[in-house]
Amino acid sequence: MSYTITMPQLGETVTEGTILSWVKQVGEYVSEDDILVEISTDKVDTEVPSPHAGVLTEILVAAGTTVDVGTAICVLSAEEEAVSRQPSAISEESADSQSEEAVSRQPSAFSEEADQSARETAEVRTKRRGVLSPVVRKLAAEHGVDLAMVAGTGGGGRITRKDVEAFIAAGPASDTAPAEATSTPTPPPAPRPAVAPGADEVHEVSRMRARIAENLIHAKRSAAHVWTSVEVDYENVARARATHGPAFKAAEDSSLTYLPFIARATMDALAAFPVVHSILDIDAGTHTFSRSVNLGIAVDLDQKGLVVANIADADAKTIRGLARSIRTVAADARSGALGPDDLTGFTFTITNPGPFGSFMSAPIIPYPTAAILSTDAVTKKAVVVELPDGSDALAIHHIGYLGLSWDHRVFDGSTAALFLARIRENLETWDWDQELS
Repeated sequence: MSYTITMPQLGETVTEGTILSWVKQVGEYVSEDDILVEISTDKVDTEVPSPHAGVLTEILVAAGTTVDVGTAICVLSAEEEAVSRQPSAISEESADSQSEEAVSRQPSAFSEEADQSARETAEVRTKRRGVLSPVVRKLAAEHGVDLAMVAGTGGGGRITRKDVEAFIAAGPASDTAPAEATSTPTPPPAPRPAVAPGADEVHEVSRMRARIAENLIHAKRSAAHVWTSVEVDYENVARARATHGPAFKAAEDSSLTYLPFIARATMDALAAFPVVHSILDIDAGTHTFSRSVNLGIAVDLDQKGLVVANIADADAKTIRGLARSIRTVAADARSGALGPDDLTGFTFTITNPGPFGSFMSAPIIPYPTAAILSTDAVTKKAVVVELPDGSDALAIHHIGYLGLSWDHRVFDGSTAALFLARIRENLETWDWDQELS
């Protein structure tokens, strides 16, 4: 009996996938749930486990090839056939049951065969540890993990993403590396080709950068982009952060930033102007209004790319709930823990270049949504304020700008201006002490 494995649908909107690398090779035995292949979609790279056990007898789609969901990619033979086709894969129990008489008849030959078998096993184990998926390499590089120090639990000692995550969670490595890792260290990376003095360096475009380029060009061509901005006096928010920040830090183990305040104020504005997070499909002739807000948060992956992670039902969350959700999806995105469905389904997006010092930003609207809000840097500035007696005075307040890129096919400038005004009013006038108490 054999099993034909097909390209899985890694997410509701995913229609195709690219084979990045085959973790298992033809002739290898595959246990159920062993990582079989690594696949890339337009959303994420992911390791795909085998749904069956058996020997990998055929690879039907070569690495680097893109095929539709449902396309046959490999064939596994059932376990019974695997044993008959792999006579060398005799279980240790079976080997131990050999009679002492057989061993005594050929002591030297048995010893040589055992030594050869041990050498071959070590070589196979070394090769398997060296089969590292891009996900594993990326995660290790981001956290400065020496893969030679990581014990692999995958087939043949292969290091999996879970192994790296467990190593990171365990904290600083001890002076003693795992015995297996010390005996079979991961080969050092190949040196970068030498570049002649004064010559340009040419690098291959990464898969993530290629996906970003394709998605953003499609988004830019699919919407009538317009940009509108407002100035916001964040002094009310700044006071709330100063008052509640220390207790929030102690309770949540994270800082109380401006972003959850903006997200909370935006949820109210989207309830007042639901068209801003609606989905327009001109080809189908439909205009869909969502019952709830699925908030997309743009996450920078240490300048190596950008993803939009989805927070479902964000309009039902408090400011504390939003702060937790934003922190969680950002951490998961940077560690590669998000799945394809975590990167789709959002109806409105917030991007936050402010911590990098941006003044005003006009981001591209993620397809197929109608708008994206940009939150830029908050700085102290001299502003004119009205005193209780009606006179004017100068004061130093925390000032920043909010920018909205919106699709003019979906709504008009008056809606964009009123929507931003609602967010500004919320930020400047809400009782944030009550929200955080």
